[in-house]
Amino acid sequence: MMNDTATHPNVLLLTRLYTSFAARDAAAMVACYAPDAHFADPVFDLHGEEVGAMWTMFCERGRDLKLEFRDIHADARNGAAHWEPHYTFSVTGRPVHNRIDSTFTFRDGLIHTQRDRFDLWRWSRMALGVKGALLGWTPMVRKAIRGEARRNFDNWRARRTG
Repeated sequence: MMNDTATHPNVLLLTRLYTSFAARDAAAMVACYAPDAHFADPVFDLHGEEVGAMWTMFCERGRDLKLEFRDIHADARNGAAHWEPHYTFSVTGRPVHNRIDSTFTFRDGLIHTQRDRFDLWRWSRMALGVKGALLGWTPMVRKAIRGEARRNFDNWRARRTG
């Protein structure tokens, strides 16, 4: 899973991130991020403690999560990885196999930024079924997916702190 020729500490950091996710160890994942980290993907745009909260939510909800990762590369400033989570989408009970390419920046030995790229239409077809297949490519449905994800995330956080 790790690039054999790369032993840079940031390669080890990314390997620890994904190994921790595969083990659903949110605390270990959170420890990989700078306090002011920024995470963005087609659904979320999160800053600071929200990043750790998102991974904690995914670890708690991903009861059947299986994770593959590969092609980890990193130097002192930048990194990249490919990862593929397999899980049941909790809202619909449908199986999802996402394919994600991540890029990273590092600061002080921690992840400072993470940008995940994946095909949201492909994801919506798996997670939402017919609705996702027919409408998942439209800006309106993409906006609805983002809005619903944010509401679910905010509600999850409120229940944990309330």
